Amino acid sequence: MARYAPGVRVAIEVVPRSNDSFLAQLSEVASLNAVDAVNVPDLAHFKLAGWQAALQVRASHPGYRAVPHVRAMEVDPGADWWPGARLSAAGVNEVLVVTGDPPATMARPLTGAHSVEVIRAFKRQFPDWRVYAGLDPYRAGFSHELEYAHRKLEAGADGFFTQPFFDLRLMAVWREMLPGVPVFWGVTSVTTRNAMDYWLKRNRAVFPAGFEPSLEWHRRFAGAALDFAAEHDTNVYFMPIRVGITAWLAGVLG
Repeated sequence: MARYAPGVRVAIEVVPRSNDSFLAQLSEVASLNAVDAVNVPDLAHFKLAGWQAALQVRASHPGYRAVPHVRAMEVDPGADWWPGARLSAAGVNEVLVVTGDPPATMARPLTGAHSVEVIRAFKRQFPDWRVYAGLDPYRAGFSHELEYAHRKLEAGADGFFTQPFFDLRLMAVWREMLPGVPVFWGVTSVTTRNAMDYWLKRNRAVFPAGFEPSLEWHRRFAGAALDFAAEHDTNVYFMPIRVGITAWLAGVLG
């Protein structure tokens, strides 16, 4: 299977729960082949911000690109985003702008900005950066999410990171809707019935007939997603949840 075609990028999402756990997971990533980038969520209940974790990626594993998530609701679009200079100095030139969930406390101040505003501001402040947006195929109907995606592209977004898919047919439909747009197709691990129920109820995910909440099913689907990326000259990122990175992807990514 021609999984690693020229131009195809493979990223791994690593959550910065703590410095030690983050560095340990990066070491796991380093044991895999074909990984191009580490994308880093910015979760309000962890001390380490996404941009800070991205600096750690560059310092400890400079061969990887780092793609920090930026929570739009914490950014002032009318002011210079001060972490940007530090990221640029470290060789980070890609970010993913997400709306973000409201924090449980006010430890981090909010501006209430929306993703479209922040994308536009970042493209103005950092014209050499690739600024990605999120795409969620589940939160609304096709037409609503597609219209939102086009608003982000019009604001200057260079492409998308999607919510995880579990069905290649749905990925193909969205690829047809966004021809020529760079996309990192999300793939995650849902390996228990409780996790599956969570994705169904909270994220409104769509699972295909024959889906199994098992590690073996997800290893097969990870390989199929890589083949999809190679066939269509697109990209993929893996989001390990409650599984070891190598337990899931060793042998799939090498």
